[in-house]
Amino acid sequence: MRSIFYILSGLMVMGLAYWAYHENYETQASLKDVRSLHRQIGAAHERLNILEAEWAYQNRPDRLRDLAELNFDRLGLLPLMPDAFGRIEQVAYPTEITFDISNSVEISSDNAPQAQQ
Repeated sequence: MRSIFYILSGLMVMGLAYWAYHENYETQASLKDVRSLHRQIGAAHERLNILEAEWAYQNRPDRLRDLAELNFDRLGLLPLMPDAFGRIEQVAYPTEITFDISNSVEISSDNAPQAQQ
């Protein structure tokens, strides 16, 4: 009986050693994937920062003003004048909302069958 116990114990130890070995390699692979993802995220942040800086550089007011002056005739722009702006009182809002109720449907639950409990 002891020999069966020793054999089973040895098999269990070998099984646990294989399991631990397998889990170690899976953990190492997962950590490698995480490091790769962190590198990709860092690279994406760098690209985003570069694009934001480029956007800010391209949208400088003095640059846009110069471009508008260069392409003024081709774009058909109008000069910006103070009288081109309006006041809030000049905005037309609807005076009142009316609903057409000529095709109305009457709904009633007076003759509805009673629910059984």
